[in-house]
Amino acid sequence: MRSSLLAIAALLLSTQLQAKTCELSIDSTDQMTFSAKELSVGADCTEVKLTLHHVGKLAKNVMGHNWVLTKTADYQPVAQDGMKAGLDADYLKADDDRVIAHTALIGGGETTSVTFPVSKLEKGGDYTFFCSFPGHWAVMHGKLVFGG
Repeated sequence: MRSSLLAIAALLLSTQLQAKTCELSIDSTDQMTFSAKELSVGADCTEVKLTLHHVGKLAKNVMGHNWVLTKTADYQPVAQDGMKAGLDADYLKADDDRVIAHTALIGGGETTSVTFPVSKLEKGGDYTFFCSFPGHWAVMHGKLVFGG
C-alpha cells in the first residue's frame, strides 16, 4: 500500500514538473494598434498566459481593446458575430466554440490576462489574434505561431 502511494505521489510530482506556463505580453493603444504582429508559443509549453496592457487613456466604451484567439478561418466571422453581441458581452458571442481564448475588454491604463492550455492548439496551425471591438479587428490583428 505504501509503495503504491509513493508511486502515485511520484507520478503527480513528475506531471507537475513537466507543466510549463509560457507567458506572453502585448500592448494595445488609443491608435488601434497592438505592439506585436506575431506571437510565438514554444512546443514545450503546456499552457499560455497572455497579458494585455491598454497603454492608452481612452475609456473602454470609446476605445476598448481585448485579445481574442481563433483559427484564422474563423477570425472574421467571430468578429462580425461579436459586433452584434455588444459592449456588455465584450463584443463576443456568448459560448462561441470558435474562440480558443480571450481576455476581457479593457480601457486605457488597464491590464487583463487569460490563461489557456496549448492542447487547444495544433502544432503548425493557422491562428489569428485580434481585438473584437467594432471596427478594430480589421486593423488590430496578428498571427500566433505554435510549436516554432
